[in-house]
Amino acid sequence: MELFVFALDNEVKNLHKNNVKLKVIGDISRFSERLRKRIDKAEALTQNNTGLKLNIAANYGGRWDISNSVKQVFAKVQSGELSIDDINEENINDHICMHDQENVDLVIRTGGEHRISNFLLWQVAYAEFYFTNVLWPDFDEMVFQSAVDAFSKRERRYGGAESDDELGKE
Repeated sequence: MELFVFALDNEVKNLHKNNVKLKVIGDISRFSERLRKRIDKAEALTQNNTGLKLNIAANYGGRWDISNSVKQVFAKVQSGELSIDDINEENINDHICMHDQENVDLVIRTGGEHRISNFLLWQVAYAEFYFTNVLWPDFDEMVFQSAVDAFSKRERRYGGAESDDELGKE
C-alpha cells in the first residue's frame, strides 16, 4: 500500500491541474489510516473538477458494491427514512460506488478472458463487451481503436428486445 500512498502524493496535484476528478471505489475501511487520509485528501482536492473522471478500484468487488448498497438502503428503512415498499433500483443505484457517474458503455477485456470477474456488476448491466487476446501490457492505441470501431457498429438496445424488423415482423 506504500506504492498507493506514493502515487497519491506524487500524482494528485497533476490530476487536479488537469481538471481530473479522482475517486477511489471499494472497501477502503481495511486500509491504514494514513492511506485512507491520503485518499480522502485527494478526492477532496479534485471533487469539483469537471474534466475526466479517474476511478481507482481498490479492494473492490461488484458483489461487495451491491451488498454494501443494499445495507445502506436497509439502514434507511430501519431509521424510517424510507419505506420498504419504496425500495427500487434507483434507491440501490444511489448507493453504488459510482452512483454519480453514467453507467459503463464499453468493457474491454484483455488477455483472452471472457468473464466479468466480479467487476462493476451493477454498472455493466447494459454495457457492450469487447474481448481481445492482447495482453494488458501490449494493449496500445491500435487495439483500443479496434475496440471503439467495433463498439460504434453495434446497435445498443439497453436490455430491450430486437425490433420488429429484426424479428421479421411487419
